[in-house]
Amino acid sequence: MGNDATLDAMDLRILARLQEDGRISNQALADAVQLSPAQCSRRHRRLEELGLIRRYEARLDASRLGLGVTAFVHVTMERGHIREVERFRERVRDMAQVQECYAVTGDFDYVLKVVAQDLKRLSDFLLGTLAQLPGVNGVRSSVCLDEIKCTSALPLQG
Repeated sequence: MGNDATLDAMDLRILARLQEDGRISNQALADAVQLSPAQCSRRHRRLEELGLIRRYEARLDASRLGLGVTAFVHVTMERGHIREVERFRERVRDMAQVQECYAVTGDFDYVLKVVAQDLKRLSDFLLGTLAQLPGVNGVRSSVCLDEIKCTSALPLQG
């Protein structure tokens, strides 16, 4: 967030409502936050221009689409292979199975959220693709047994 992004309580109300429903009409959003449609539209556009709203997307049901396995994968990289790190990151960005990837502190270098059709396909991906990337020293996975909470909504104050 740049210096231009001074948010007031109304901005936070707009953002909170948009997190609930990104497809809400301007009129419905204005009604929900108790602004005129013109004021609401101006504020909404400003929040987008400031980069506070990255994008709008549909959240799909992975299991209904045949992706019944979710795993969290911990990757360790070989030390001293700095060139492979950027290649690893580029390759991971292009892998459809990888939903999220984070560089982390601790015993591992990266944590990935991966989806697959079944355990066999997960195994094939981990051993045949991910573990074979240049610079990868080790891969450990934890298969998700039950999703308790999954959201992209941020905790907003205001």
